[in-house]
Amino acid sequence: MNQKPVWEDREVKFDIPSVYKTIRSGELILDVLDSVEDTKGNGGDCGRILVTNLRLVWYSITSHRFSLSVGFSCILTMNTKTVVSKVRGTTQALYILSVGSNSRFEFIFTNLTATNTKHFASIFDVFRLYQGSTIYRELKLRSSVVVSGQLQVQPQEQIFNTINGVWNLSSDQGNLGILIVSNVRLVWYAEMNNSFNISLPYMQIASLRIRESKYGPALVIQTLETAGSYVLGFRIDPADRLGDVFKELLSLHSVYTETPVFGVFYEAPADVERAPTESMDDIEELDVTAGSEINSKFTAYLADSAAGDGSGQSQRKPFYCKELGFAMESLKEGYSVKDLWDVLPSQ
Repeated sequence: MNQKPVWEDREVKFDIPSVYKTIRSGELILDVLDSVEDTKGNGGDCGRILVTNLRLVWYSITSHRFSLSVGFSCILTMNTKTVVSKVRGTTQALYILSVGSNSRFEFIFTNLTATNTKHFASIFDVFRLYQGSTIYRELKLRSSVVVSGQLQVQPQEQIFNTINGVWNLSSDQGNLGILIVSNVRLVWYAEMNNSFNISLPYMQIASLRIRESKYGPALVIQTLETAGSYVLGFRIDPADRLGDVFKELLSLHSVYTETPVFGVFYEAPADVERAPTESMDDIEELDVTAGSEINSKFTAYLADSAAGDGSGQSQRKPFYCKELGFAMESLKEGYSVKDLWDVLPSQ
């Protein structure tokens, strides 16, 4: 079994080449936020945030050498603040405090488009969903996964098999219980005490094999280091039944490795402009013209007007603009109506 451990939600990484191409199987792009600056690390670079079911990815669209990958499990605190500048006007900034590789990192992402009312709401929504779905990704011992003899089935979880009379060999005398096999995990719980249980997602399994034990042939499961490197043993009688369960688990684990389910199911609000999921081809196509996303003439005009007399009030006389159909202040030399009307360039 050559399963690569999932690192995307557990690490903070910098400057991954072509980071938008590193999306792993089962990782879904749930939202895309354009015109966002990594203010603290790459000030002045316009970038894009990809919100996935495992992490936040920011990368510069002017230089693909600069990027960030912040796993959701690394985030300690997250909040937004309203910021005001002469160039951007009033907009939103996202502050994130995270931990990774025994270091703390602070990130500040600033929305460069004042007219964008969407801001960072989807990031908070997805982060809350991630925090509430650890059962899909983490080993749980003695938790409330079984209530009154019934497994608490998760959304998009399918139960494939329920095996009675399974001995858990973690103690000297063994405990008799029930093994439940689903598409995302295996669960064992004691018949006499439902709170004595194990919920093990396939993504935390390092190996599955049948070995001899002092109780006879047993199913032995080794967990990954991220799940504590446990060795779990189960005895299932008779031997041919043990073989069938072993083959079923191998098959389900193989399928899960190819198409993992991470448990974050997000539906974007109906008024969101972009579809919840987006292919890598779409992302790359956007990058071709991404360098011109911000109308520099418009921002320069605002800054120049605000600096003109120190008060931000224009002294130029109004005139009737035929293109717009109403009166407006006279334009400064070197600017046209199109320069100021196209806040974002035409797609």
